[in-house]
Amino acid sequence: MEKQYTRPDFSGQDIYFGIDVGLKGWKVAIMTRDLEHRVFTQPPDVSILVNYLSRKFPGGRYHGVYEAGYSGFWIHDEIRERGVECMVANPADVPTKHKEKAHKSNRVDARKLVRSLMNNELDPIYVPSRRAMEDRSLTRSRCEFVKKQTRCKNQIKALLALYGITLREEETETYWSRKRVVYLEQLKFQRPSGDQTLKSLLEELVFLRGTIARLCKQIRALALEEPYCISVGHLQSVCGLSMMSAMIILTELVDINRFRTLDHLASYCGLVPGEHSTGEDQTITGITTRRNPMLRGLLIECAWVAARKDPALHQAFNKLAARMPKNKAIIRIARKLLNRIRFVLKNQQPYEMSIARTTC
Repeated sequence: MEKQYTRPDFSGQDIYFGIDVGLKGWKVAIMTRDLEHRVFTQPPDVSILVNYLSRKFPGGRYHGVYEAGYSGFWIHDEIRERGVECMVANPADVPTKHKEKAHKSNRVDARKLVRSLMNNELDPIYVPSRRAMEDRSLTRSRCEFVKKQTRCKNQIKALLALYGITLREEETETYWSRKRVVYLEQLKFQRPSGDQTLKSLLEELVFLRGTIARLCKQIRALALEEPYCISVGHLQSVCGLSMMSAMIILTELVDINRFRTLDHLASYCGLVPGEHSTGEDQTITGITTRRNPMLRGLLIECAWVAARKDPALHQAFNKLAARMPKNKAIIRIARKLLNRIRFVLKNQQPYEMSIARTTC
């Protein structure tokens, strides 16, 4: 007798999947509106996942999610290219039960993601383009090499202090000029082993300085290209911002219009207070720990410069410092500076410095 097969049809039905991304494999959980299909492990390949969905749920509307992490956004981009809806979620925003915290595993995480997606409990994070990501990598790489250079300088100073070697007065300036490096190269220890230790650190320092110089040159060239050239010029009109600061801001924000209000932008940068309140007791915990670390640190550094050079911000800082510590006052100045940055980018016009009276 000839057998008959009925081809399944999921037209109009929503199919949800959550991916716990791993280096060697993905844990995938799939659910329909009524039940859980299965949880399985697959190689880190988008085509395998999409083919499985098409084979098991032909005609369905697919919705996926995974957590932002080391893997970046290439998974999101490849899934969207195949016509499948996908979002990237902030791991800190995924609702988690106590049991899931106590018994954490890749399987638990995948099921948690797909459940939250189906219940509409997740907000997608902004996914920049591939070009914006690579430009951001350039500015972040420079910042990382600057940190390595600072660490190397501290190691050299610690080595000299360990053996009581004091520098000449003219060699103790903050900026390490080529003249200072040459002076350090001429220092002699009692043993060749000590000389080799210092020589190795100085070679590392010279390498890092050369790398930073090349990165700065590439960033300056990038600042002359579209879409940065006009915005960089406008941002440099804001007191306290240099070309490098402007490029970091532009590559981190990507699109200023994705922030609805100044509060939304300040929250992204981490220039808002935290709160821990219960009942009628309200407790402000100070500046929030949730932030973009690149932007918050940069804005505070620029705010110190702007507070000295900009008359309006200088006046505002003095009023604030009279009733609170200076390290808290500068946070408010940084938020004022952020407001100017937002105005310049949204209106695409230079900032005109004013000495008008400001309120705190």
